Amino acid sequence: MGSRAAPRPHPERRRAGRGRPSPARLGRAGQSAGPPRRKRCGAMGQVAALSLSRVSGRCWQRLPWPGPARFPGALPARSLSSMAAAIRFSPAARSLFDEPLAIAVQGLGPRQQVTLRTSLRDEAGELFEAHGRYQAADDGELDLARCPALPGGSFSGLEPMGLLWALQPRKPFWRLVKKDVQTPFRLQLEVFEGHGDTPGQLLAQAEHERVFLRDGVRRVPVREGRIRATLFLPPGNGPFPGIIDLYGTGGGLPEYRACLLANYGFAVLALAFYGYEDLPKEMKEFHLEYFEEAVNYMLKHTQVKGPGVGLLGFSKGGDLCLSMASFLKGITATAVINGSVANVGAVLRYKDITIPPLGADRKRIKINKSGIVDIVDVLNNPLEGPDRQSFIPLEKAECRFLFIVGQDDHNWKSEFFAVEGSKHLQAHGKEKPEIVCYPGAGHYIEPPFFPMCAASMHLLVGKPVMWGGEPKAHSEAQKDAWQQIQAFFHRHLNGKPPGTTNKL
Repeated sequence: MGSRAAPRPHPERRRAGRGRPSPARLGRAGQSAGPPRRKRCGAMGQVAALSLSRVSGRCWQRLPWPGPARFPGALPARSLSSMAAAIRFSPAARSLFDEPLAIAVQGLGPRQQVTLRTSLRDEAGELFEAHGRYQAADDGELDLARCPALPGGSFSGLEPMGLLWALQPRKPFWRLVKKDVQTPFRLQLEVFEGHGDTPGQLLAQAEHERVFLRDGVRRVPVREGRIRATLFLPPGNGPFPGIIDLYGTGGGLPEYRACLLANYGFAVLALAFYGYEDLPKEMKEFHLEYFEEAVNYMLKHTQVKGPGVGLLGFSKGGDLCLSMASFLKGITATAVINGSVANVGAVLRYKDITIPPLGADRKRIKINKSGIVDIVDVLNNPLEGPDRQSFIPLEKAECRFLFIVGQDDHNWKSEFFAVEGSKHLQAHGKEKPEIVCYPGAGHYIEPPFFPMCAASMHLLVGKPVMWGGEPKAHSEAQKDAWQQIQAFFHRHLNGKPPGTTNKL
């Protein structure tokens, strides 16, 4: 038998931070909730938890209808109805994927009951759908920012973006990703009469483009030396604070997070490290010299502001970023999303140093009645026995750290890793890292408004695995984490928060 599984942090380790409000649980999926407020806590790191407040009252008793100016470009009904129902979006025709989208329907009957359904197809042709049941106001207006969704749909409560974050695939275990960031996702919205199990009469329909590149952002393929990457540069002359972006065990070259981040004034290098072009096909062994080449490329780039760069890593990309920060020069700030402080999955080599992968015991795999695998307990404890050789020597790093943690992560014990990383840094006289924890958030914490993926195929496991999370809580976490990441990098790479807008 190997070492014991890594334990979860004890709840008593979390204590209130100074001058912050008391914590509260996130609302469950399908409950109404207000905007998040943060609380920093935790004995070993600064831990933030979201709290949500209920929304009450009828929608037509809220703020008065702002008038047509708020929703330019009405799209009329394409139906046989005599009613002049029209869908209005703001922004009208296209918006950034991580940007809130205001939705309203005009021309309905007083307190008319309708069902709104959204759908989009990904680049593989797979369909994602969500629907909400609503009742119009006394004047026939339906503004999703003021009217709560009624029970019976994909969500309920006051959820202006529910029709987007609640999208779910028809194909089981399918995750929404964007492969070509130069093309938009086309969101379809339909308005149907009534709340029946089958759609009533079609009253209106419209299309809206959700884009990934802000006007003026430059996409530059990078094939220098061994580097296989894509660089995204913001509009303007620069130089800009630079970030290297790494994803997880899926391999390839995901660009969508990097390009969305570039919309906010960063020069972001989306870096492939296996399973792409002539890079290794399998995740068996990584050489840190490859990543060092990418760091040096960014440090020498005329559009990248020095003296150092930032690292952003998710899952396996997270422990790679921690290894880069520990061994390589020129790293100023490192943000990790649900990562590990131990080297996982493959041998890591740098010069004469070898870090073995953390041990695992497949006997600790659990399978539920639906055949979905839960691997949260599979990895050994990196604090015990020979597995201590896999612990990344964070004390060597000369940068600031931010750990983003989903407390319902079922891939591995992200909170345990973050807390132990914080303890390790402080034990070696280093500054305490920021740790931001989100109750109800799972493993795949993506940019805002990506629908939560509860389970999908795992490349290494070969079966669908559980990622964890509750849709509403996870959605709130993604919005807040996106702001936390931007603020962290602007603070440590730029020296001050930006006054950036994400308008196209």
